This record gives sequence, structure tokens and C-alpha cells, in this order.
Amino acid sequence: MFLAIDAGNSNVVFALFDAKSRTWTNQFRLETKTPALIAQLSKKVPLYFLEHGISVDQIQKIGFSSVVPEINGIIEQFCEHFFGKRPYLIQAKSFAALPIHTHRPNEIGTDLMCNVMAAYTRFGGPVIVVDFGTALTFTTVSQSGEVLGVSIVPGLQTAIKALFMNTSKLPEVELQLPDSVLGKNTIHAIQSGVLYGYTGLIKGMLEAIRLETGLTFTIVATGGLSSILTNLEGVFETVDRNLTLDGLRLITEANF
Repeated sequence: MFLAIDAGNSNVVFALFDAKSRTWTNQFRLETKTPALIAQLSKKVPLYFLEHGISVDQIQKIGFSSVVPEINGIIEQFCEHFFGKRPYLIQAKSFAALPIHTHRPNEIGTDLMCNVMAAYTRFGGPVIVVDFGTALTFTTVSQSGEVLGVSIVPGLQTAIKALFMNTSKLPEVELQLPDSVLGKNTIHAIQSGVLYGYTGLIKGMLEAIRLETGLTFTIVATGGLSSILTNLEGVFETVDRNLTLDGLRLITEANF
């Protein structure tokens, strides 16, 4: 089995890929916050493997993508101790072996490169990957595999939290698309403003990219919140929550 570890700003995702069935068979996540992470690694990871009857000997290779550098050493040490293997940490130098390229490899997040590696491998270019995470990102790739650019805005949950934390009377609300754009109470007003607003933002950003490049793109969505905006049906060629994991595996296999 291949073990993918994807460390994001909110969660660290562990996922197992079975080479025979070519599927991701198991996934679980831990909070990224460092003090909690150390405790969770030592307790929850061994317990998960025990409860699901998975032996550490079944793990043949580990790929590791991280946008949180301060936890990299913690994850690497844990892998060496628990699995007896050092994970392959995806870095800027990893991109030299890939069919996709960026002019600033040290500046682009490895999670975004994982996304476009998986999307470009599956669909070819031109492709845009919309990632619904802590940040909402648009990564654009040309026919030849060149990363043309990245656009970043606050993610859906980040926007909701910003309203809650920076106002005295607005509550933190559930991310649920309301039936009407016209909010009838405070909760519905926030849901309407953020979720219908982001619908327009996403459509507008995709159209701006098309107009500037003159290209027709395959649009791929991923990320834990990619299923929230149900009114975007038809905008995306596919919604694949495992896209980052697929790219992580492909980049690791190309280098390690």
C-alpha cells in the first residue's frame, strides 16, 4: 500500500492507496495545530491501524505534501518511528521530473502542484483546478503543462469565521446553501451573502481567466468544501475530493 500524508492549514490527511484495486481504501484526518498533533499522532494513528486491521508492514511507500513547514519534522520523525520508513517530502526540486512546470517552483504550494499533476495527467491541458480549502485557489495550466498562474481568495469557512470574529453580533453559521438569495434572518443572510456571493466569484474568476488566455479549459474542483455550492453543477467537469492525494502519489512515484 501507498500512504499519502497531506498536511494542510486545518488538517493533516492520511490516506491509503491499494495498488491492486487502484483505489483509496482508507482515509482519516488529524488537526494540524502542533501541540494537539503530537498527541494525536502517537495515539490516534496506531489506534486507527489497529481498528482497521492494517499492518504497518503493508505500507510500502510514503509520500508527504505539506504547506505547514513547522510540522514537517514531527511528521517525518513519526513515520520513521511508527512505520520504519522515511516519507518522501515533496519539494520544489520534485517538480523537475514532472510533465507540468512552473517558473517559480519555490513559491507555489506543493498541494497546488499535486492538484494540477493529477488533473493534467487525467485530462491533459488546458485545465483549471479550483480547490475549496482553507483558501479557495484557482490554478491554471496550459496545453503544454505550464502553470500559467494561481489566484487565491479566502475559503468559504474562512470567510464565515472572519465575519464571526470581526463583528459583535453576527454568529458563526453552518455552511449550507439557503433556498433563497434573500436572507430572511441573520443566519440565512450570512449564508446567502457568502455562498451565493462565492458562486458569483467562482464563475467570474473562471470567465476572467478564459478571457485573458483565450483558451477553453477543463474545470476540475477538489477540496473538502467542494460539494457545498450545489448551484455550480455543470461548471465543473468533475468534482474529485481525492485529486490532491492522486497528485501526491504521482509526484512521489515520479521521484522516489
